[in-house]
Amino acid sequence: MMNDAEITKLLKNLKTIAIVGLSNNPMRPSFGVSRFLQRQGYRIIPVNPKETEVLGERAYPSVRDVPDEIDLVDIFRRPARVPEVIDDALAKGVRHIWMQEGVVNHEAAKKAEDAGMSVVMDRCILKEMARLL
Repeated sequence: MMNDAEITKLLKNLKTIAIVGLSNNPMRPSFGVSRFLQRQGYRIIPVNPKETEVLGERAYPSVRDVPDEIDLVDIFRRPARVPEVIDDALAKGVRHIWMQEGVVNHEAAKKAEDAGMSVVMDRCILKEMARLL
């Protein structure tokens, strides 16, 4: 797992963030966090098979389907669904995984780390940005 210094460096160097589980429902945490990230200058890519567009960005059914390069995959899904997201991110060559608060899957995190990915688990990216940046 990453320490504060590593997370700070990661947040400063990110450009494109795929948000898995992002929906058009403004009451969902994924929507508010993604809107915040956009306002901070990050490009967000919605990943949700039930959406076609969120926050003005085209949505994709899976991380594998995103044609662009992704710096970080931010996961707003149930912990049981994390392994398939990790597999997609690995296949796509993504180097960083972020699991939001309440999203904990130690086996998937270990698989990602063993494959050379950096992993942040059970933390809110918005709260960490406010705290560290």
